[in-house]
Amino acid sequence: MSLQDEMAAVRRRLDELVSTVERLERELAHAREHGPPPEPAGRVSDLVTIPDTPYNAALWTDSDDEGLGVRDRRAP
Repeated sequence: MSLQDEMAAVRRRLDELVSTVERLERELAHAREHGPPPEPAGRVSDLVTIPDTPYNAALWTDSDDEGLGVRDRRAP
């Protein structure tokens, strides 16, 4: 690839970058004028409240300790 070809490729990439930045600036101005988009209907909150109370130990009688193997046995 010649130097002129490389310079032309760089120029094209810069033109693409400039047009993308201009498009993003227009979208940002539009968003500022019209406010944030409305939340989709029926959307469930992303936050989940985890209680501070301890879990019922009976739920874990047949479980393995993660990474340690089965209870009352040596880890591998």
